[in-house]
Amino acid sequence: MATKKAAKKKSRRTVMYSSGGKKLYAVRDASGKFKDIQQYSRAHAMDIARGSSAEAKAAAKKAAKKVSAAKKTVARKATTAKKAVANKAVAKKATKRAGAARKAVTRAVRSVKRALKRVTG
Repeated sequence: MATKKAAKKKSRRTVMYSSGGKKLYAVRDASGKFKDIQQYSRAHAMDIARGSSAEAKAAAKKAAKKVSAAKKTVARKATTAKKAVANKAVAKKATKRAGAARKAVTRAVRSVKRALKRVTG
């Protein structure tokens, strides 16, 4: 059975105020000493700019959805184009066959007329 690693405790920000009255964030290390002190306004701006992992996942999911939708559309258009080409070929063959049939009927009518002419004189 695999052993789990102990989760590292997330460093918390302590809120303080500077002598000028600006709000500060102070981050402490494991021993309790100050590791980093930032102005709240700057830290907040960086937090907003960085975004969360949930937002990144949502954006990736949305992009993947758009890509799959685009692929489906392209595939649909390709099959429609293939069908159109196939239908055009079938129509072309049908018109050729109809033309040939028309010619055959005209020839038959002509030969029947000739035969009638010979018989009736």
